[in-house]
Amino acid sequence: MTKSSTLDLSLRTVNVTRYVTPLREGGSMPAIAEADDGFLYVLKFRGAGQGHKALISEIIGGEMARAIGLKMPELVFANLDEAFGRTEPDEEIQDLLKASVGLNLALHYLSGAITYDPTLTKIDPILASKIVWLDCLLTNMDRTARNTNMLYWHKELWLIDHGASLYFHHAWQNWEEQALRPFVLVKDHVLLPQASEIDKVDEELRAILTPDLIRSILAIVPDAWLDEPIFENSKAQREAYGLFLNKRIEHSSIFVKEAQHARETLI
Repeated sequence: MTKSSTLDLSLRTVNVTRYVTPLREGGSMPAIAEADDGFLYVLKFRGAGQGHKALISEIIGGEMARAIGLKMPELVFANLDEAFGRTEPDEEIQDLLKASVGLNLALHYLSGAITYDPTLTKIDPILASKIVWLDCLLTNMDRTARNTNMLYWHKELWLIDHGASLYFHHAWQNWEEQALRPFVLVKDHVLLPQASEIDKVDEELRAILTPDLIRSILAIVPDAWLDEPIFENSKAQREAYGLFLNKRIEHSSIFVKEAQHARETLI
């Protein structure tokens, strides 16, 4: 594989046919919706509070999780017709639907899944360490005991919701420097007490998340969502995401040491 090559990664596109119910426990008020392929999805709206930046984080975080062997529901692009906003009686939901007409993102709905409860279930230290390592890489602040963003489905642990990852991209200030910063919020990670093998998984995960793979995942993000004015075009912004991620992976010892220190303090 050449240095400039990319893998063939892509997401399916579905059309939303039925808005089922809002999930009001989510800060951005996602919803369960049915699509024209007959499946139910958790629909993440482009018109929600964090806009398409949260959807960019979902794609990057979700597909990187899948690449290192973690369980992730299928991600799909979801087209939303303007008719949904006209027929919705709830004014708040109506505004959200109207602001999200067009392309959105959705995760396959895991029917019957239960929220992971760390007080009831302990998981394998290697698995816990991989999740903590990835969340440190992505600076994912939203995997705490209060909101684990993990589900148990068919006796396996599944990750959901990476929308709070990559928080640097909400301002793009000193983003090159931020790539080399430790992730201090790892001290609040729900799996940190069980993540005793972070240094052991570090080499393995770095070998998987190559620049080619990162480039292929970033290629999934629609050009229209890469509209940060400080960049000349979507290509430049996409390359900036790649530089950030590759630099953090190259210098993963920074966040690995922070995680180990936080764990030692915790236990």
